[in-house]
Amino acid sequence: MRTALVLLLLLALAAVPGSLVPQEGRQPAQAADFRRRYPDLAPVLDGLGFFDVYASPWFAAVYLLLFVSLAGCIVPRTRQYVRTLRSRPPAAPSRLDRLPQHAARTASADRDQALRAAADLLRRRRFRVVVDLEGNGSVAAEKGYLREAGNLVFHAALFGLLIALAVGSLFGTTGQKLVLEGDSFTNTLTQYDDFTPGTLASAGSLKPFGFRLKGFSATYQRGGPQRGTASSFVARLSYTEREGGRARDARVEVNKPLEVDGSKVFLVGHGYAPVVTVRDGKGEVAWRGPAAFLPQDGNLTSVGVVKAPDALDRKGKRDGLGFTGLFLPTVQLTKNGWLSSFPATDDPVLVLTAHHGDLGMDSGRPQNVYQLDSSRMTQFRDADGSPFARALRPGDRMKLPGGAGSLTFDGVKQWASFQIARNPSNATALWSSVAMGLGLCASLFVRRRRVWVRVEPMLGGRVRIVVAGLDPGGTERTAGEVVELADELRDRFPALRATTPDVNVPEPLEEQK
Repeated sequence: MRTALVLLLLLALAAVPGSLVPQEGRQPAQAADFRRRYPDLAPVLDGLGFFDVYASPWFAAVYLLLFVSLAGCIVPRTRQYVRTLRSRPPAAPSRLDRLPQHAARTASADRDQALRAAADLLRRRRFRVVVDLEGNGSVAAEKGYLREAGNLVFHAALFGLLIALAVGSLFGTTGQKLVLEGDSFTNTLTQYDDFTPGTLASAGSLKPFGFRLKGFSATYQRGGPQRGTASSFVARLSYTEREGGRARDARVEVNKPLEVDGSKVFLVGHGYAPVVTVRDGKGEVAWRGPAAFLPQDGNLTSVGVVKAPDALDRKGKRDGLGFTGLFLPTVQLTKNGWLSSFPATDDPVLVLTAHHGDLGMDSGRPQNVYQLDSSRMTQFRDADGSPFARALRPGDRMKLPGGAGSLTFDGVKQWASFQIARNPSNATALWSSVAMGLGLCASLFVRRRRVWVRVEPMLGGRVRIVVAGLDPGGTERTAGEVVELADELRDRFPALRATTPDVNVPEPLEEQK
C-alpha cells in the first residue's frame, strides 16, 4: 500500500508538466508559440517529453507500475479478507471484566438459555455469532467487516478508474470545429479544424452523425458591475444520427452537450463573422461570404482576414487581394486604438487594411485560415504614403487605391465553436468513481468491533451475565451498546432480588472535564 501511495503521488507530480507546458496533441498553436518564445528551453523540454507528457515513456512507466502495485495490494488483501470471513470470531477472554467496556447483571435463568438469548439479540444487531456451551460457556460476536470490504472496493474501483482512463486515452477521440450559422458539420476527419485521436483510434471509429447550426444567440448583462458578462449561450442545432436519418432539433448550451451515438458535442466558444463582398479590378466578384473573426477579449474585439486569391487587376492579370483587421461589435475609439466596449452588436464596425499580390495559397504549404501571409504581398497605401485602412459599418463600401477593386461590408453572422469528444470508457469511469465514493464511506464510517457474553452460575439458581466489548476506536457508542445488551438480557431474566450491577463504562468527555 505504501508503494501504491508513492506511485500515485508520482503520477500526480508527473501530470504537472502537462498543465504548465502546451501539449502538441491538444494545443499545437500554443506549443509552437512556446517553442518560438523559448528557443533554448524548448529542446530540453522536448527531450524530456514535456510537450507530450501523457504519451511519454516515463509517464507510461509510472502508470503501469501503479497498476502492478495496486494489483499486488488488492489480491493478497482480498484473500486475507475471505479467510477472515470464513473464520470464527475470537473466543472470549478469561476475564471479561478487565476490558475497558464491560457491564454485568445478575438474573434468574438457566445458563444455556441465557447464552442462546444473548446470541439471538446479537444476531438481531447483525453480528456474526458463535455460541460455546462447553466449559464456562460464552458467546463470541463480531461485526464491521464492511469496513475492510469498503477499503477493497475503493482500491478495486481505483484500479477500474485507471483502466478506464487508459482505454479513453487509447481509443478516445477529440476534435474542434468552428461552424457558421447556417453551415453544417459531418463527423468525418476532413471536417475538423483540429483533431486529436487516441493512440489506437482511427478515423474509421468516428460515428456517422452530423448537424447544422440553425442559429446562435447570446445575452449579456446590460448594467451594473457585471456589465458585459454573458447570461446565456444557446446554439440551436438540427442533427441526424446517421446519413439519411431523420433530422431532430436540439439546443446545446454551456455544460449541456448534445449526445449522439456515444459522442458528445460541447459548445466551447462563439464569435462573429462579418459578411463581405470582394470585387477585383475587373469589377467581378472575387469572393463573397462570411469570414470568421476570432475574439481577443471579453468584449469580443476580434481579429481576422478576408482572402480573395483569384482576384484580377484592371489588366486581367491575377493579383490576389487580402484584407486583415478588426471587427468591433460595439465600437469605441480610445487613445490606445480601436476597441469594443460591449460584446453585443450594438454598433458594429469593421476596420480593415488591404494587401495585393501572391497570398501563397498555391505553394503547397499549409496555411492558417485566420492569418494572412503577406510576405509576398504589397500593402495598399493612401496618397500621403500612409497604410491604407478604412472603418466600415454595415452597408459601407471600401474602394481600393488605383481601381484595384473594392470590399463591401454586407452584414454580420455569428459562429459557434464545438468540441466533439468520444470516450468509450465514460460509463466505466463513472461507475468506478461511484464505487470509490461508496467504498471510501464504508471504510471511514463503519467500525470493526467485537462483543462477548459469558454467563457464570451463582448460588440460589442465579447467574451472573457479563457483557464486554472491544472497539479499536474506543468510542462511547460501543460502551452504550454493551450496556444496552446487558440491560436487555436482564429484562428477559429478572433478578430474584435487587442487586447492584457491576458496570464499567467510560464517562462522556464533557463529564470527565
